[in-house]
Amino acid sequence: MNDYELKAYDEIMVWKRKMRKPSNLLNRMSKKVQAKINGYIPDKVMNAITVAIKNMVQACLNGSQWITKKDQAAGLSLEEKDQLLTQKLSNYRKTAVVEGAGTGAGGILLGLADFPLLLSIKMKFLFDAASVYGFDTKEYAERVFILQVFKLAFSSDEVRDETLAVIEHWETRKQEFLDLDWEEFQQEYRDYLDFAKMLQLMPGIGAAVGAVVNYNLLDRLGETAKNCYRLRLLSAPPKWID
Repeated sequence: MNDYELKAYDEIMVWKRKMRKPSNLLNRMSKKVQAKINGYIPDKVMNAITVAIKNMVQACLNGSQWITKKDQAAGLSLEEKDQLLTQKLSNYRKTAVVEGAGTGAGGILLGLADFPLLLSIKMKFLFDAASVYGFDTKEYAERVFILQVFKLAFSSDEVRDETLAVIEHWETRKQEFLDLDWEEFQQEYRDYLDFAKMLQLMPGIGAAVGAVVNYNLLDRLGETAKNCYRLRLLSAPPKWID
């Protein structure tokens, strides 16, 4: 490793310790409340939500892979890749802020529209991140890895620990996870967002909340994606785009 790669590796170790820390009290309390609420929701409704999120994510995956610019990593060092991702994250974050403020200011109906819009922004960013670090999103396993990165960013403590372990050993374990548990995926994501997004629907503060929440969500996703792909590059040779 060169000096920058050694620095990046140290940053990855710090990030991994951060990811393994328990959530703060507010997040744990909101998770418990949401778990109780979910217990009262009929199975048919939960199944419908699972199918809806599955379809939304699959639509984002199928669409993003065709509009993502290829060969973004050609000839770049890890430092240059990190810089490129930082630039892209800044642009995506601005888009998410505008979207969150706009839907938050529009009341309940537009607030509900925030969910699929924000999801599409996140998915497009992750496809760009994969390309920046030299991974081919036309491969099914790479698209599944993107969902693992997504899940790592927006999950409860227990699931986050499990997902981090999967990402750390992706090359040897990926065959175990090619069939995604959609129910767990949607439940973790929905529970993670519910508390903040409920505030976004409140009159008067929805726009401000939407902008701040979306900024922070993209920031968390950016940090997670950056370190997941750095970890893969520094742990084993990637399968580069032809």
